Amino acid sequence: MTPRPGGEWSSALSHLALGAVSLHAALSTAQCTNGHLMCAGCFIHLLADARLKEEQATCPNCRCEISKSLCCRNLAVEKAVSELPSECGFCLCQFPRSILERHQKEECQDRVTQCKYKRIGCPWHGPFHELTVHEAACAHPTKTGNELMEILDEMDQSHRKEMQLYNSIFSLLSFEKIGYTEVQFRPYRTDDFITRLYYETPRFTVLNQTWVLKARVNDSERNPNLSCKRTLSFQLLLKSKVTAPLECSFLLLKGPYDDVKISPVIYHFVFTNESNETDYVPLPIVDSVECNKLLAAKNINLRLFLFQIQK
Repeated sequence: MTPRPGGEWSSALSHLALGAVSLHAALSTAQCTNGHLMCAGCFIHLLADARLKEEQATCPNCRCEISKSLCCRNLAVEKAVSELPSECGFCLCQFPRSILERHQKEECQDRVTQCKYKRIGCPWHGPFHELTVHEAACAHPTKTGNELMEILDEMDQSHRKEMQLYNSIFSLLSFEKIGYTEVQFRPYRTDDFITRLYYETPRFTVLNQTWVLKARVNDSERNPNLSCKRTLSFQLLLKSKVTAPLECSFLLLKGPYDDVKISPVIYHFVFTNESNETDYVPLPIVDSVECNKLLAAKNINLRLFLFQIQK
């Protein structure tokens, strides 16, 4: 086995998950009308870049137009690619791509694993073939009750933060006034000297008030198409006039027909006639790959939930 720095083992589990995504993208192919091939990840990235530049996406080889309706999968190539050898990121041995993911998750003796005593605070990460030796010598089972209580308290704090979000959502569901709607962001360009891309929804009504949502890419970076990292942030605007402050909690989730991964985050704001728009807040998309899925579409479709806090 090739030696690895200690820091590598601590993050290798997340690298394995990213590797599985990359492997899936490599096994899926898109084919233009002239037969040129692109992996699924590059295909979505090309579509997203074209939307950002307000251009028609084209094949990087022959420059013919490409889109989800014009391109198709090449199953014969995907089958051939699945049989090509690919190197395991842990043991560096080669396996057919079709079985590489199973090998990395279940069979590789160098795959990253965790100590069974992680539940009582053991931070060890290491190759699977060293697991038995480590667990036999692990100091955590012999720690005193007081030592373990300190470790468990830290773990409980982390768990409480994770549960706080879900408890907040359940509390919001008991509110008297709850509204939700499907929203569709459409791309626009500013009329400034330096044009920038932004997204905006048509006006919509929720909780008997009129609203608009705006979104921007990479916090209004001038040329987001030049960046590999993609983020979206959004702003909620109240367009109705109100007679009293309107205190609301709100969150954006993926639409019912999308497969993009968005983590729920609850935001809070008090709307008045003088302060009728929130700051731009992050749309909590998992990563740039998921963001490209949204940007590749002609319009971005999400679901907005609004909870009015009654005084």
